Amino acid sequence: MKRLFLTAAIAAATMPSLAQQVKYSVSGTYADDGKKIYLIDKLTDKAIDSMVVANGKFSFNGTADKDAFMAVKAENKRWTTVFFNDGTPVAININDSTLKGSPLNERLTKYDVEADIPNRTFMAKVSKMTEAEQRAQGEKLMDEYNKVMDGQTEFANKVFKEERNSLIPLAFSELYFFDNGVEEYDELVKEQVVFATHPYLKKSRDEIAKVLQPEEGPKTAFIGQQFIDLEMADPDGKMHKISDFVGEGKWVLVDFWASWCGPCRAEMPNVVAAYNKFHDKGFEVIGVSFDSKKDAWVKAIEQLKTPWLQISDLKGWKCAAAPIYKIDGIPDNLLIDPQGKIVARGLRGKPMQKRLQRIFGE
Repeated sequence: MKRLFLTAAIAAATMPSLAQQVKYSVSGTYADDGKKIYLIDKLTDKAIDSMVVANGKFSFNGTADKDAFMAVKAENKRWTTVFFNDGTPVAININDSTLKGSPLNERLTKYDVEADIPNRTFMAKVSKMTEAEQRAQGEKLMDEYNKVMDGQTEFANKVFKEERNSLIPLAFSELYFFDNGVEEYDELVKEQVVFATHPYLKKSRDEIAKVLQPEEGPKTAFIGQQFIDLEMADPDGKMHKISDFVGEGKWVLVDFWASWCGPCRAEMPNVVAAYNKFHDKGFEVIGVSFDSKKDAWVKAIEQLKTPWLQISDLKGWKCAAAPIYKIDGIPDNLLIDPQGKIVARGLRGKPMQKRLQRIFGE
């Protein structure tokens, strides 16, 4: 008998601890009878239940992990309504994206709707345009869309600041990590914020890491290797080499861009800010353009007010840098240390600023 008790105790000690299970009750209304509604586990992004809307109503009942991040989605709608399984019944109106439930989930819904207003407005505008109008205004629309995305990342940062002591930041964690870098995950865990141990936080971190730091591809290609020199002309026709700048205690960012690249232009103010802040401490930037038309290239340099050297062979995607550094998309960049070693690639936004702060200090 003692042996049986001992065996049971050992088994219990070695079993993984199970998350507390909490009942959920989700009811809702939707005007589109006959459409399927899905209950989704956001951790796996898989439907755990579904039903067809009848008489404008639907409902789900069951159990899931306490504080599991969940969502309801109609088959013909882009929008999902998210909530945490905190034990309080949830009532969702898919027609107007509202939710009734716990104070936590009601606040989450308000944040979620507010964050998506600029995107909905932009998409509504584009949907009213003809294909010809979209093509004619392509560059302008790209700039507008980049501003919408910048606004969403700013909103995520706001939520992380205002809701530090709730689970709500989890819903915006992918945007937060995309803007601030996946290193922020370690900082959040270290600070032991309320949501630090929630599994969705690590999922968000890992998903964004695949985008920012894929295991294979341009973002990691050549990191740890010595740079390969490039020689091209500036707008006045004078030839320059990257090797003319590398060394002498300088850190050099080789920035691959083009005048026609909306994301490149949207990122340029960030590069200018980094240059202005760290140039006197030994930070240099060299712009390598994938333009093919000189006039457009020169005009963009003037518009963007980039104070550093700009070079190009004006061959577009046949630019000499493309095969050398395996560039299949821009914006892209290389950060080269004073010894000529490439230490980072694809730095953008706040991750660039933070990387430079670690090198040069505040």
